[in-house]
Amino acid sequence: MTLSPAMEPASSPLPRSVRRGARVARPRHFLMCRPEHFAVTYSINPWMDPAAGADTARAVAQWEALRAAYLSLGHRVSLIDPIEGLPDMVFAANGALVADGRAYGARFAHPQRAAEAPAYAAWLRANGFPDVREPAHTNEGEGDFLVLDRLILAGTGFRTEVAAHQEAQEYLGVPVVTLRLVDPRFYHLDTALFPLGDDNVAYYPGAFSPGSRAVLERLFPDAIIADERDAAVLGLNAVCDGRNVVINAEATGLIATLRRHGYEPVPVDMSELRKSGGGPKCCTLELRPRQVPA
Repeated sequence: MTLSPAMEPASSPLPRSVRRGARVARPRHFLMCRPEHFAVTYSINPWMDPAAGADTARAVAQWEALRAAYLSLGHRVSLIDPIEGLPDMVFAANGALVADGRAYGARFAHPQRAAEAPAYAAWLRANGFPDVREPAHTNEGEGDFLVLDRLILAGTGFRTEVAAHQEAQEYLGVPVVTLRLVDPRFYHLDTALFPLGDDNVAYYPGAFSPGSRAVLERLFPDAIIADERDAAVLGLNAVCDGRNVVINAEATGLIATLRRHGYEPVPVDMSELRKSGGGPKCCTLELRPRQVPA
């Protein structure tokens, strides 16, 4: 017998959405960039140590495993050619924000990454997304813009300007909610929060200002809360298709919590790419097609 909401046990540890049925995965289209030129030659966030360097071959192997995970889950993966001299171009999420078939381009905060923006814009225009807005304000794409069903969460504090939140809202016609980041380890929103689908999220409260934490609590009362240990291995730099969560393997506590909430974690090793502050989501730009009214 299926229980009505009024009959569901109040003591159940899971949200009603889990008790009513299984999570449903939705196929996605991702853009990725093979890290053929990956290196740590400068420092623009607390994760980067040029003296420690990085192993490019190991980074490529980890990236290939991430791409294989997406393909095994039924997702489509397109590739943009890497450009020599742009070691962080592998972090495709920063290249743009794509929603409803339209792209809001990136404008990087640091000169070391500036040339990535026109490269991603050119690829989008040549591959079915001709409507690309050149931004007037600094923003780093899906590093600081995360798309949910009815709104976009937008980070600020280290990279993306609040004015870019307003610019994106005007261009895309989607409500944009500003969240302030306060811990430099979590310099992009996608290092501290990821969408779960069904208008829910997982996040680490310590990355946000008190006011932004209050906003998150109001918007997402059933959110999955990560602790600092899992956040510190970029466990929240994850990609969820509604059921499967591709996530850094070291985030063992968060993996267990996701499984209890009806999600299927897909652990991957991104330890080499983390030397530049990146994980699965950083390497993944979602290409959302135009929505056709029913």
